[in-house]
Amino acid sequence: MTDSEALRKLIESKGLKMKFVADYLGLSAYGLQLKVDNRQEFKTSEVAALCELLEINSLMKKKKFFLQEKMI
Repeated sequence: MTDSEALRKLIESKGLKMKFVADYLGLSAYGLQLKVDNRQEFKTSEVAALCELLEINSLMKKKKFFLQEKMI
């Protein structure tokens, strides 16, 4: 599960547009929106590329943006 608000703020703080990020990941703008809004899951390769682009280097930061839903 993605922390949508925090991820959007980080993208904005880096001066990036969502369309650029989508292109970087090989997604359409709509495809990226679905993933950021938690309607579809990011692939592992997309998470890795996004972390590289946004300079998310630590595991703690990765966990902040890409949480796993707890099983009940």
